Amino acid sequence: QVQLVESGGGLVQPGESLRLSCAASGFNLEYYAIAWFRQAPGKEREGVSCISRSGGSAFYAESVKGRFTASRDDAKNTVYLQLSNLKPEDTAVYYCATDRYRGYCSGPTYLDSQHRLNYWGQGTQVTVTS
Repeated sequence: QVQLVESGGGLVQPGESLRLSCAASGFNLEYYAIAWFRQAPGKEREGVSCISRSGGSAFYAESVKGRFTASRDDAKNTVYLQLSNLKPEDTAVYYCATDRYRGYCSGPTYLDSQHRLNYWGQGTQVTVTS
């Protein structure tokens, strides 16, 4: 059974950090680009970041560039999103997703194609508040 499971969310204060994990089962994550999205209450889901297959690049939305870092550990079949210098506006449910087809994401195209991503995790809540 193909599955993505996010974890690592929590309640933090502004300026603090979290590391989100996206663990895959049922397939080898190493061949595919993986994206991170988030959805805040009352807002549309937005693309945050994507990371290409091993050795490839990562892309970040302007709102998180310089604060979030995507990485992957293919031996653990897991992708990570390090969230640093968190702000209240980062509060959202964070999801990882993939289409299990494309291996690279060098720009916004991958994040703009949510409809093509047919494998999603259940999400993990990140709340940033003082």
